[in-house]
Amino acid sequence: MSGQSTTRTVPGDGGSGTARAVSRTGQRLSGLAVALGLLLFLGGFAWGAVVYRPYTVPTPSMAPTIGAGDRVLAQRIDGDDVRRGDVVVFEDATWANVPVAKRVVAVGGDKVSCCQDGKLKVNGQEIEEPYLSEGVAEFGGFPEVTVPKGRLFLLGDERSGSVDSTAHLTDAASGTVSRGAVRARVDAVVWPMDGMLTAPTGFEQLGALSSPGPLRTVVAMVIAGTVLVLGGAAYGPLAQRAGASRDRANAESPGGR
Repeated sequence: MSGQSTTRTVPGDGGSGTARAVSRTGQRLSGLAVALGLLLFLGGFAWGAVVYRPYTVPTPSMAPTIGAGDRVLAQRIDGDDVRRGDVVVFEDATWANVPVAKRVVAVGGDKVSCCQDGKLKVNGQEIEEPYLSEGVAEFGGFPEVTVPKGRLFLLGDERSGSVDSTAHLTDAASGTVSRGAVRARVDAVVWPMDGMLTAPTGFEQLGALSSPGPLRTVVAMVIAGTVLVLGGAAYGPLAQRAGASRDRANAESPGGR
């Protein structure tokens, strides 16, 4: 009888099986993350395309809020949803019948004038406008205008150089624009990436302000989707490599021979 002994691999040894199970679980999680990420990514883009329209503002009439050549995203809204302080995009035949971006400073029934003590006055209230450039007090101003029902009075934030309602005061509607001419409300400047417009809090004393659109949620969905897709795509190969490393470690261990 020989004094040599032999060691045989035990059938059903669980080392490599466990690794394969972990690898399969990792692949399933990877696929789930990629699928969820694609859903969020594409859903965010689709939602944004339905809700928002991009515009390029060609002039500096809305500076410093929006500079010449800036790209903005404007939420599609009905004209009845416009409130004081909103920056809107509208089209009106008497304003060259092209998309124009201006700030709504008064709505139907309001009395608006400028500039006593260098400030805009609406319904007897002086309005704080921190979004304006310094030196706006030098703007010549305009006499009091009563805005007809269903219409809007609009100014550019660059008051001294903006062709706005003040340039149309002799028109039949005293420079006002119909609510129905509004196409969208500007939510953010996206190029350069200045972000969401500042809330026009000076108008709060006259009534509620418009709520921001869903742009932040849309962006969060797109970012989360991108992270899940990239993370899920990377997790599968990493889990497979980790499983292979465990298999090799089990094969090289004394109990695996």
